Amino acid sequence: MSSNPSDHGDTPQDPLSEMLARLFGGGQAGGIDPQELAKAAGLPSDPNAMAMIFQQVQAMFSAPSEGPVNWQLAKDNARRVAAAGGDPSVTPGQAKEVDEALHVAQMWLDPVTDFPSTTSLGRAWSRAEWVEATMDSWRRLTEPVAVSISQALSNAITTQMPEEMKSMMGGASSMLANMGGAMFGIQLGQAVGALSREVLSSTDIGLPLAEGTMALLPANVTAFGEGLDVPDAEVRLYLAVREAAHARLFAHAPWLAPHLFGIIESYARGIHIDMSKIEDVARDIDPANPESIQEALAGGVFQPERTPAQAAALERLETALALVEGWVDEVTAAATSNLPSAEALREMIRRRRASGGPAEHTFASLVGLELRPRRLRDASALWALLREERGIDGRDAIWQHPDLMPTSEDLDDPAGFGKRRELLDASDSDVDAALRRLLEGGFNEPPADEAADGSSSADASGDATEPGEDPGEDEPGSDGGGKAGPAA
Repeated sequence: MSSNPSDHGDTPQDPLSEMLARLFGGGQAGGIDPQELAKAAGLPSDPNAMAMIFQQVQAMFSAPSEGPVNWQLAKDNARRVAAAGGDPSVTPGQAKEVDEALHVAQMWLDPVTDFPSTTSLGRAWSRAEWVEATMDSWRRLTEPVAVSISQALSNAITTQMPEEMKSMMGGASSMLANMGGAMFGIQLGQAVGALSREVLSSTDIGLPLAEGTMALLPANVTAFGEGLDVPDAEVRLYLAVREAAHARLFAHAPWLAPHLFGIIESYARGIHIDMSKIEDVARDIDPANPESIQEALAGGVFQPERTPAQAAALERLETALALVEGWVDEVTAAATSNLPSAEALREMIRRRRASGGPAEHTFASLVGLELRPRRLRDASALWALLREERGIDGRDAIWQHPDLMPTSEDLDDPAGFGKRRELLDASDSDVDAALRRLLEGGFNEPPADEAADGSSSADASGDATEPGEDPGEDEPGSDGGGKAGPAA
């Protein structure tokens, strides 16, 4: 009989590898109850679904990964959650209805915005198709957070591990390094999958998650319209106008999408994980006691802490999202004024976007970031006022450059935006004029008003020379006396 208890006739495993295998369901005895771990991590408790998830986690631990997070695991879990309870494929009839609604939406938008129609493709998506189309954007938005969490967990456990245990790790080192990323991937998939059951379109959260595409999700649109006492066609058309308005805005303000993603990425790069908290938890975890790990997960040990810089970034993001959603809200209201139910639908969308759904809250708790335009109504009022003051062209021209955009101060006082903008423009004009004179050497010349009347400050003091005088000779009336002699 082998002296190594982990040797069952196959290749012996080191103790840590065997412990981790048992931890994630690979052993017959001991280990964590998958349903209890799922409950602690906020995951579905269905035994079959959790068995499949843990099989993928084990596969990730035993195979090389592209990085600290297995994004395939995240996407597979998102698709699984999206399909929970049914995710019917889009029928040809539904695809035709969405296509027609988007075409009508484009025509209705033409008179109310200066932005022309785009070449964006129109699509009708199932929830799984939304997951597939948007997963790259979710990866871009969350990868810095995932990396921070994975590294923090790995460093904390490694630091607390005895030296003799480190020497026994062997092939388990990669599993240890990816443990935090695996948990993050599972949770991200859960959040994205839940969102797929709530979103109505590709831009429903205010970001162009599927660039170059307009899309509605017929199943979710139908669920949204239930109980509204509004014809399905009107609901679909109103949402199509909103989707087409988003598409026009992002297409004709090409700086906008990178600007929004840049704020989010800046926020994510500043994610700070409380290492001392993780180290304290890692010190108290007993691998033989599943409850200790469950308590660590349930205690929010991986919850990122918000720094002052991140709070400022979050305020910029909320203002930017409010401006996007406020413009879309104002333009959609103008385009759908002939719909009997337009005002009721507008109010429902406003409340929905301002409060966020359950899945949005799940995502916010995962990365510490809320994608909600809290000041949507203020922004909508600002854009409406600008349309009255400047017309449609003048209102939409503000989207030409980020420096022209209203600020949170403008949302506080929409009526004062024009005056503040005039003062800012005047200040910028003065700076530009001064810079131009400096570059042209103009500061060596007398100001234009002085040159025009032939006087200068030097004339007033009597220090300037008259034309034809030799500056090296004394002036008339001086002690030197005499007139200037003839030119040589």
